[in-house]
Amino acid sequence: MGFYSRVILPWFLDRALDREALNRIRQNVLSEANGEVLEIGFGTGVNLPYYPSGVKKITAVDPNPGMSLRAHKRIKASPLPIDLRISTAETLPIPDNSFDTVVSTLTLCSIPDPDRAMGEVYRVLKPGGRFLFFEHGLSPDRKVQAWQDRLTPVSKILGGGCHLNRDIRSLVAAQPFVIQNLANFYLEDAPKMAGYMSQGIAQKPL
Repeated sequence: MGFYSRVILPWFLDRALDREALNRIRQNVLSEANGEVLEIGFGTGVNLPYYPSGVKKITAVDPNPGMSLRAHKRIKASPLPIDLRISTAETLPIPDNSFDTVVSTLTLCSIPDPDRAMGEVYRVLKPGGRFLFFEHGLSPDRKVQAWQDRLTPVSKILGGGCHLNRDIRSLVAAQPFVIQNLANFYLEDAPKMAGYMSQGIAQKPL
């Protein structure tokens, strides 16, 4: 992992992703979290202030040590117990049926093998557990899609593997989840090619 990925990218994302329009959505998404929580793609910990009191513990995974270094300040300020691990979402070192909630926010775009990661999310959720997600991805507008396809090679380089054209609905639906809620919309302060959002809740059947 080079200097850009370890130092520059965490610094940039810490600022780019901690803004009002995104944080309002974070608060809404994370209000549904409870019990034992796994957060994949923990990054610099921008979600931490928005977890509710019903959360018992957060296990946080991220493959980038530079992200974890920047997360320490937020971890120290959080009243919640947090177990931070350097790990990929595709190979979670966690037993089956371990968590009440799994959280993913603006993460699936940059995971090298998102299908495998979603299989891991399903595996580690308890029966009846819920996957809470807030992701950007493929727009239904063909003109926007064309720009997403053109710019994804650049975004992958500058954004730590970020794909603008990932089909989030299909990634979630590929697992045998019951999708309880799904909203799609354009983020108010972002260009359309990077701002088509999917916010939802998917439950692992009992």
